[in-house]
Amino acid sequence: MTKNFAAVAPQHTELVSISDGIATVDIAPAAGGALASYRWWRNGAALDWLRPADPGAIRGRDAGAMACFPLVPYSNRIRGGRFEFAGRTIQLPTTADDPHHEHGHGWRRPWVVVRHEASTIVLRYRHAADSWPWSYEAEQEITLADGRLCVTIKVRNLSDAPMPVGFGLHPYFPSTPWAHVQAPVSGMWETDTEVLPVRHVLPPVGADPSIGFDVSEVDFDTVFTGWARRARISWPEHGRRLDIEAEAPLDFLVLYTPPGEPFFCAEPVSNITDAFNRTGGRIDTGCIVLAPGLTRSASIRFTPSLAV
Repeated sequence: MTKNFAAVAPQHTELVSISDGIATVDIAPAAGGALASYRWWRNGAALDWLRPADPGAIRGRDAGAMACFPLVPYSNRIRGGRFEFAGRTIQLPTTADDPHHEHGHGWRRPWVVVRHEASTIVLRYRHAADSWPWSYEAEQEITLADGRLCVTIKVRNLSDAPMPVGFGLHPYFPSTPWAHVQAPVSGMWETDTEVLPVRHVLPPVGADPSIGFDVSEVDFDTVFTGWARRARISWPEHGRRLDIEAEAPLDFLVLYTPPGEPFFCAEPVSNITDAFNRTGGRIDTGCIVLAPGLTRSASIRFTPSLAV
């Protein structure tokens, strides 16, 4: 199903690892605080629960080619990298390849290891105000216990003014012919050609995540609303499944299922795409306003099983 990169961690000084005797997680602090792999070991063979990074991605510090990366201080896109907040216009840097300043800062910058134990690691990223005119600090606490993975994300406002914020996690999962996703939701955002939201609608008949769908039969790049903060991914041809549980305020689920790719994504997030430009309406967009000195946090738990 996936390549065995069991020897990657010892060969790459870019990586640090944690293990609980059942599972191992390799982390690349310099690559946006990303996870490079999350795997179980069975008879000397690796069972990858996330898409593992290959050695080139690790050397190149390419967070987008890793197994999972953090989303701070917001998830997904901001239209044109521009929004209004508290009477001021915020313009984030954009390029032809990144016209909407996708996914914020965390995945673009190195993180620092502040604590490293056998089965737990804590990473920190500190942002100094710039085009994003608020200073803030983000932390990830990554823990293994009995083969289960827990990632806790915290964001603290270090500035002297309220800050808009969103956060979440961007995991990649191995795609197989029978990979299946089920996640209770109540709505979704239709998007324009730039994958920015235009209309809130019901989930599609025949591919409603609440009922479940085969990844190979859909083409989503979609924010789902009314998420019950749980999801189940199964690979029935391999007799494996992975249960995901998230805490509030991670009330939205982004599903990304690009056809023909060996991966798909199910992203627990606190805000919809372009949330900062869509506040004040009847539908919650998840824009959190964080007062100076305050912190918001949430945990995401991954529980694997070999019984489907």
